[in-house]
Amino acid sequence: MAAMQPIEPRSVVMVAYPGVQSLDVTGPLEVFAMANRYRPGSYLTTLVARGPSETVRTSSGLGLVIDEPLPAGRGPIDTLVVAGGEGTRDALDDTALVDWIRDAAPRSRRVTSVCSGAFLLAAAGLLDGRRATTHWSTCDLLARLHPQVAVEGDRIYVRDGRVWTSAGVTAGMDLALALVEDDYGGALALEVARQLVLFTQRGGGQSQFSAQLAVPRAERRPLREALAHIADNLDADLSVPALARHAAMSPRTFARTFRAEVGTTPAAYVQAVRVEAARRLLETTTDGTAEVARTCGFGTVETMHRAFRRTVHTTPGQYRRHFAATA
Repeated sequence: MAAMQPIEPRSVVMVAYPGVQSLDVTGPLEVFAMANRYRPGSYLTTLVARGPSETVRTSSGLGLVIDEPLPAGRGPIDTLVVAGGEGTRDALDDTALVDWIRDAAPRSRRVTSVCSGAFLLAAAGLLDGRRATTHWSTCDLLARLHPQVAVEGDRIYVRDGRVWTSAGVTAGMDLALALVEDDYGGALALEVARQLVLFTQRGGGQSQFSAQLAVPRAERRPLREALAHIADNLDADLSVPALARHAAMSPRTFARTFRAEVGTTPAAYVQAVRVEAARRLLETTTDGTAEVARTCGFGTVETMHRAFRRTVHTTPGQYRRHFAATA
């Protein structure tokens, strides 16, 4: 796309603090910088943080140079971005920082967060009555601490009016791309995505992590053996009665114990493991979808399609096009 004449830049204020996740900051800033390359003057970014130092130390040890210390008097802001990271816990105790975010929101056209930055927005009362997301590992905590927020745990980003929130780390770049598209259209977002080797719209949600790592370790040996049996026999009968027989329990006892120790129902867990196995095959093999469905125990392509729609929010075909290693 040919370079365009300079335009009035949109001001992007990125809020950081000690222990912030470096990619939560640099990822979105790279997206805005790339947008400036293709459309000069699109964005004017400013990194702000509280404290006397001219740098802020991230959780990885990287030092980021601050453009402006807080508190600072500012005029209107186009996009306020609050980053996340391990330092969020301490940042929540910084009442001056939370107050500044609360005060800056009304003079911002839109307010956004990356990862656990959503906790700072929630603490400032900016997510009350809204839908929001954050890193998958802390979605339950956000919902518990702020019941007035409708937390959507399997979303890459959520837009509710002028408030946008995103999932963990690299999802901040997905969010920034969506902001660029909202501001200047899909053509510019596509150019930026191509240059940064990103998807303009990622095909799935946060459920793209291991089903077996996402649940607690079962305490009872029969349950651990049942979990191993599920992973090794995806094309077998994995109904509650069949699994209960394998664990030498009654179906009712097995279902109740499984839910208590694993944190989900047997059916939901089996579906998650089957979807995960299907994703791996779609990524790494050229097996047809019918064969993948049979191998992973779905039986039919239609059943696998419905499971993908429910859990990954895309179809098996779309997932393969986006994530296949041979693409």
